[in-house]
Amino acid sequence: MSLKGIFTAIAKVRRDVFTEVARFAYDGDDNYNKLEEIPYNIIPGEIASHRESIFLERAIVGERVRLAMGMPLRKVSEHAPLYTDIDEGSVKNTIYKAPFVNIIKFACNSCPDNVYKTTDICRGCLARPCIEVCPKDAISMVDGKSFIDQEKCIKCGRCQSVCPYSAITKLERPCAKSCGMDAITSDKYGRASIDYDKCVSCGVCISSCPFGAIADKSQIFQLINEMKSGEKVIAEIAPAFIGQFGPKVTPEKLRAALLELGFFDVVEVAIGADLCTIEEAEDFMTNVPEKLDFMATSCCPSWSVMAKKLFPEFRDNISMAMTPMVFTARFIKRRYPDTKVVFIGPCVSKKLEATRKSVKSHVDFVLTYEEVMGMFEAKGINLEEIEPASTEKVNYGTGAGRGFAVSGGVANAVVDLIKKSNPDMEIPIDKADGLKECRNMLLLAKAGKRNGYLLEGMACPGGCVAGTGTIQPVKKSAASVNTYKKKAELQIANESKYTELLSQLDDTWFDEWDIEK
Repeated sequence: MSLKGIFTAIAKVRRDVFTEVARFAYDGDDNYNKLEEIPYNIIPGEIASHRESIFLERAIVGERVRLAMGMPLRKVSEHAPLYTDIDEGSVKNTIYKAPFVNIIKFACNSCPDNVYKTTDICRGCLARPCIEVCPKDAISMVDGKSFIDQEKCIKCGRCQSVCPYSAITKLERPCAKSCGMDAITSDKYGRASIDYDKCVSCGVCISSCPFGAIADKSQIFQLINEMKSGEKVIAEIAPAFIGQFGPKVTPEKLRAALLELGFFDVVEVAIGADLCTIEEAEDFMTNVPEKLDFMATSCCPSWSVMAKKLFPEFRDNISMAMTPMVFTARFIKRRYPDTKVVFIGPCVSKKLEATRKSVKSHVDFVLTYEEVMGMFEAKGINLEEIEPASTEKVNYGTGAGRGFAVSGGVANAVVDLIKKSNPDMEIPIDKADGLKECRNMLLLAKAGKRNGYLLEGMACPGGCVAGTGTIQPVKKSAASVNTYKKKAELQIANESKYTELLSQLDDTWFDEWDIEK
């Protein structure tokens, strides 16, 4: 279960950290020792509000500050000030360094995983089917209620399935349950641990942890310093942005606010989504079914990496089209060669993509909507009251490109484009959001049940509008995107006036994704 869209105490601390780090960057103080003050600013007073100790609360905030500065966590077993290794040289690195997703060990509650327990709902019924079906005699009656001996229990779940009162529950670690790669296990102390050989940086575990123990790295500090240095930095903003910063924040107001932050210009990633649609439509028509049994979309990096890790035989079935982020960044760099590009979007996955060898020369920074909201708050920008700016340079995208933000949007855009010139052609679609569902979809393809299909995979349940870095509830965001999509003057991808860009790309722009890079 994701906690996205609910402004919990965890969300507040996360926002406060982004705001304080942004404020520190804008103030331009080179005394990194002052970072030690941030946990006290965020957690004032003497009494803890949420945990057993105010010192623990501040220690956790301190680790979040380090991650927000793009730095690694400190070792719990070693003494080190918060500002350890943070200096002008270390924070100038604008390319993320793995791992992107990190577990703050002393924030982890060591949640039980894969444990069956009887709840107070148990009525101590006479039938006692739980006892009858248990193959290991692990269940007995204690004080008139069913009791499960964990030493004998083999986690088969039969007791849960037969209980007439649904009084037996299965306890699962929320982060592990949400992980579609089975990358989260327990360390020797029972705390969550990530197997980075399996992790694809989707960030779903971050949104699922109810103790705020998982966080990702940020480039807020580096980006602000880049803008303060006089560099021209252009923001490319992903289609899921609509509605993220409040129902009254129009695209015109958001553009004005971003320019107020110091950006040189703002461009919609929907233009890159249109180009991606054209490429994927051509890939499908060229390869399926003559060369490939099916084709899958490429725009979600975590889905793409997962597919190639777990189903290497399908490596060629993933479209070689660049993602909308990369298409848009390369368009910007062609138009403004001496600028830096920051992708502002909904997810952690793009931070992984930005480290790819063929991408990092075009995308210089990646920030989430949530991180940018911290920047707005640090600058005291009132998004609802700001004077709107012209969207002449913002609304490049067609409805197809804008629709990439919601589940099914990518596949529908591709099919709509193909049908424009081939109206009688039937193209079966299957889509999956959430990596577990994506795996199941590929298992069906492996069994030969998706031949001729166009498959769309998204790591986040609900699509990009459900990314870890989003702010608004998923359903509300999806509705906003669909409304914004309908308002587009043009609806089919190849109606975009930027289609000629495709003819300007050379073959080196289509470097193969290397999951080791």
